[in-house]
Amino acid sequence: MIDLYTWGTPNGRKVSILLEELGLPYQVKPIDITAGDQKTPEFLEISPNGRIPAIVDHDTGIRMMESGAIMLYLSKKAGGKLVPSDEAGYWQMMEWLMWQMGGVGPMFGQVHHFVRYNAGKAPYAEERYLNEAKRLYGVLDAALAERDYVAGEYSIADIAIWPWISRFEWQTIDLNQYLNVKEWYNRIAGRPAVQKGYHLPHYVSDIPLPD
Repeated sequence: MIDLYTWGTPNGRKVSILLEELGLPYQVKPIDITAGDQKTPEFLEISPNGRIPAIVDHDTGIRMMESGAIMLYLSKKAGGKLVPSDEAGYWQMMEWLMWQMGGVGPMFGQVHHFVRYNAGKAPYAEERYLNEAKRLYGVLDAALAERDYVAGEYSIADIAIWPWISRFEWQTIDLNQYLNVKEWYNRIAGRPAVQKGYHLPHYVSDIPLPD
């Protein structure tokens, strides 16, 4: 059994969606980041960085933080599911997973901070991070012009990217300007595992769908 420590954020949803896709048994341990649960000594023992998600695998005794590492671990635990088996596909999946971890997450997070929560306070920062977000959307859109999923087949890389795109309204992004991303986004939004995993640890709102 896996304990999933999470909250309703893009990084948290990556792992809850993946667990649903893999069919691994787990139980949710909500960490209310608005109440400071992530700063408690108990949670810091599991996630020294004080960020969700984190897991404890009671089958192995392994504790993990960092969503990308957790996703790779869970896929391996499930026999390599949702990771391409061929060498080229594996590394294509890995490069897009790292693209999300190193680019989309940090940059979109700054857009949320400056544009969603602090609009008008730092115009330069708003412009900088919005421009970078649009550039990243363009990179993804170009890749998806050639294939249905970022690594050819549906993989953990898509699951890592998708929750950040689900905040397109926060980012003031019109997905009609990125039609390949829009089709990919809607395709993934329709998956039963995504629809369940998105609403953990509890329902907040429906999955946003573009017009």
